[in-house]
Amino acid sequence: MRQAIGMVEVRSLVAAIQAADTMVKSADVEIQTVEFVGSGAVAVIVTGEVAAVKAAVDNAIETAGQLAEIISTNVIARPHDEVDRII
Repeated sequence: MRQAIGMVEVRSLVAAIQAADTMVKSADVEIQTVEFVGSGAVAVIVTGEVAAVKAAVDNAIETAGQLAEIISTNVIARPHDEVDRII
């Protein structure tokens, strides 16, 4: 079964590092990539089981939101194989 993908985009490198740390400590997820979007925005993308990814993203929103602006978040439960080309 395909793993879920979770994304958290924040407007601070420090907050992105905090989000990534929180996600891997709070649930069984793996960091796939960290993207420097521009204008101070940084996106952290993790994969894992759906429940773990959802919990990780929720915890990251709470902790990173204390440091910086959360731009966007999303969890994709069963992404199509074609999505891998984007990431």
